[in-house]
Amino acid sequence: MWWFQQGLSFLPAALVVWSAASFVFSYITAIALHHIDPLVPYISDTGTIPPERCLFGIMLNISAFLGMATMYVRYKQVYALNPEKSKIIKLNKIGLTLGLMSCFGLCIIANFQKCILYYIHVVGACLTFGVGAIYMLVQTVLSYLMQPEVHSKDIFWIRLTMLLWCCSSIVSMFVSSVVLYSGLYGTNLVQKLHWDPQEK
Repeated sequence: MWWFQQGLSFLPAALVVWSAASFVFSYITAIALHHIDPLVPYISDTGTIPPERCLFGIMLNISAFLGMATMYVRYKQVYALNPEKSKIIKLNKIGLTLGLMSCFGLCIIANFQKCILYYIHVVGACLTFGVGAIYMLVQTVLSYLMQPEVHSKDIFWIRLTMLLWCCSSIVSMFVSSVVLYSGLYGTNLVQKLHWDPQEK
């Protein structure tokens, strides 16, 4: 039996595959209809104009649902493995709350497009990525506290590595966005979907 056929193990796999597919399908649709330039667009740009906006929105809403289901299963798993440890139970509840907030942010991103309601879209991105990173931190701490009885040290190190990678990606995204919207590269960049080769 494959690992994803055991219990609810399919949920994290379904979340990753479905989320990746939502970005790929909306990107392909936007490129095929010449709504964006093919070279490294913002993910949000691929979900700005119909019909890819509709596809992007519904697929990300399903991703948010899969994320909530995955985080709830993780919450129940940690609770079942540590019913007597109050510190772990408290952290676990905090983790579930943060995870659900992150999924809500994904719904905001899906339904409030960058070119239409930019600031609400940014709030959704902060919830998804910022609060999501804090959720990852909580899960890393839980893995540390649950070793060696429940987790091996390898699980802790894998989660820590993923957390550091996520945080470095968030910093890179933030710095790039600040530089892009600093005014050095033109105005109305939020609405811009195509680049002229003569521009900076």
